[in-house]
Amino acid sequence: MKPILAITMGDPAGIGPEIIVKSLNMKETYDKCRPLVTGDADVMEWAVKQMGFDLKINRIQRVDEAKFELGTIDVFDLNCIDMDTFTPGVVSPQCGHAAFVSIVKAIELAMNNEVDGTVTAPLNKEALHKGGHHFDGHTEIYAHFTNTKKYAMLLADEFLRVIHVSTHVSLREACDRVKKDRIIEVTELIDDACRQFGIEKPRIGIAGLNPHASDNGLFGWEEEKEIIPAVKELKDRGFLVEGPVPPDTLFAKARCGKYDGCVAMYHDQGHIPFKVVGFSWNKETGKMDSAQGVNITLGLPIIRVSVDHGTAFDVAGKGVASPQALLLSIDYATKMAMNRKR
Repeated sequence: MKPILAITMGDPAGIGPEIIVKSLNMKETYDKCRPLVTGDADVMEWAVKQMGFDLKINRIQRVDEAKFELGTIDVFDLNCIDMDTFTPGVVSPQCGHAAFVSIVKAIELAMNNEVDGTVTAPLNKEALHKGGHHFDGHTEIYAHFTNTKKYAMLLADEFLRVIHVSTHVSLREACDRVKKDRIIEVTELIDDACRQFGIEKPRIGIAGLNPHASDNGLFGWEEEKEIIPAVKELKDRGFLVEGPVPPDTLFAKARCGKYDGCVAMYHDQGHIPFKVVGFSWNKETGKMDSAQGVNITLGLPIIRVSVDHGTAFDVAGKGVASPQALLLSIDYATKMAMNRKR
C-alpha cells in the first residue's frame, strides 16, 4: 500500500498553497503516495483557481473520507482563514495561526497512526509569533507536540545529506556545543536516516570545526579532545565513519559520492555548501529560479520532511513558484515511510 502523507498548507499568504497545488496536479505524486492537505479548504480552492488548474477540492474531517485520486485534492479542512481579509504576500496573525494549526493537525494524525508521514510547506516566523504561537519554527513545534527531547536537522537533496551538531545558536555557543556525545548522537541519527532512504551501509564523513581540521592542534583543540574520540568510538561500534575531515573539502567529496552523509559542526558550516549546490539564482530576472533540497527532522517518533526554502512572499499568488523542493520532500517522506513499514 502506498503511504498516506499529510502535507501542511504552510503560511497561506506564502507560496505553500501554490506549490502544493502544482505538486498534486502531477500523476507522479499519486503514483508514489496517497497525499492529503491539512489546512483551509477555501485557501486551497483559491490557489487552484490562481493556477488555472482543473482540480476539485474534497473537504474532509476524517482520513477515511479522502479519495486519494489525481484530479481531486483532499483537504482536512480546519476552516482557519477568513477569505474576506486574506491577502497573499502579507504577514498576518491569522495566517500565522493557520500555519500553526495545520502543523498540529498533521502531527496529531501521524501520532495516531492515521497517516504514515508528514510533509511541511513553509511558514513565516513573524506571522507565527503574531498569531500567538511562540516557537522558533517547525522543528520546535514538532519536538513539543511529540514530546521529543533529542532531535537534529538533516538537509538532503539527491546527492548531499548534512546533519548538524548545533543549529540556531550563536557561533560562540556553537563552538562550545562541539562535544563527543552530541557528535555520536547525530551520527547515529544520520546513519539511521540513510538506511531509511534505502542505503544499506552508509558512509559518513564527520567535519572538523577548525580550518584544516586544526592541523594536528595548530588551529584549535576541539578535534583532538572531542571529535577524534567520537570518531574512534563510532568506528569501534561498527559505523563507517571518517574524520575529522577538513570542512573545506568534506562537502565536495560528499557531492562526488565519497560519503552518503555528512556531520557538520554548526549551522552555517552545513547550510552554506548545501544551498550553494541546491539554490539556482537567475541574474536576468533577479530572482531564484529554484530552491532544491529538503529539511528532515530526525529523532522524532513520526516522519517530518520539509522544503528547505521560505514563504517567498514577494512572489506569492503569482504562479511562478517552483514545486521542485516539495516534490523532493514528498519523495523522501515516501521512501522513509516505506522503509519504516518493512
